[in-house]
Amino acid sequence: MLTAAVSFVLTAGGVAVAGLRAYRRRFLSATRWFAVALVPAGLYLTGLFPVARTIGGEFADWATKLVFDPRVWTGIVLLAVSAALLLATRWVGRRRAVDAAGSGPAAAVPAPGRAAVTGAPAGPGAAAPKSAAPKVAAPKSAAPKSAAPKRGKRDDGLGDFEDIEEILRRRGI
Repeated sequence: MLTAAVSFVLTAGGVAVAGLRAYRRRFLSATRWFAVALVPAGLYLTGLFPVARTIGGEFADWATKLVFDPRVWTGIVLLAVSAALLLATRWVGRRRAVDAAGSGPAAAVPAPGRAAVTGAPAGPGAAAPKSAAPKVAAPKSAAPKSAAPKRGKRDDGLGDFEDIEEILRRRGI
């Protein structure tokens, strides 16, 4: 009986606050207050207060045992060890997968005669990597290119495209 009285008093108080919020033209806030005000009456009418009391009591018993029972502490330690082992095996598995894929310490050194990722020569006698553009022999009448850039042209970083343009111009395209 006391639970019913407390539930309906809380609901009435919430509805009163919702009414004041609506009077001040704060309708969104009033709707929230009204929604929250309906919760205690709904919990009482559905019979969920005894369930909440049972859950609260069981939780309090567990918390008391947590503090005073060594068996519970042993269980917590076992759970921590289990979690640590699972995390460690996952970490080791990822390390092995990375090493097997070729990005581990053994793959960091380039093979002799092969260029490294940065494009630098791999060994002391290795040549720099060649450009991907195909080279076409220049006709005998063509003048060799000078190393200095031509006047009037600016360096816009498209030097590789100049070779392609020249090849296309020679072929009449």
